Amino acid sequence: MVIQLRPGRGGFLRPFGCGWFIREFLLGHGPEGRPKIDPAKGAVQADIFYHYKLALHTAYAEDATAWENDRRIKAGLGPYTELEYAGRVDWHLRSIPYKLVKCRYHSFVVYFGMLKKLGWVEPTDSPLLNHRSSGLPRLTSA
Repeated sequence: MVIQLRPGRGGFLRPFGCGWFIREFLLGHGPEGRPKIDPAKGAVQADIFYHYKLALHTAYAEDATAWENDRRIKAGLGPYTELEYAGRVDWHLRSIPYKLVKCRYHSFVVYFGMLKKLGWVEPTDSPLLNHRSSGLPRLTSA
């Protein structure tokens, strides 16, 4: 029996998974160039989402620039210099619509709720962030 390995129609691909990003972020590894946090203190869920979304946008911009660079080389033009490459990545980052890279906050919250139910993340006893008036608790990996 032959099993098709190609994705179904209408889906979308991600350069890295949400669960992997949350785990690495809460362990303090700073995935995909994001800032490193103290694993004992944890992070606020909204901040984790912000950094996840920003990492997705950055990966998308880098991929788009790499595709452009390949097209330039195939067309007989020289490859981008490092400065041009960085400029194109920055241009793509600024021109990506916020909703283009599919990750909605509600979906992230639902996914995070599952991680809480499984006991893989838990609230910490550290004080709340001072700049949050709503009093969001910090979360850490279990």
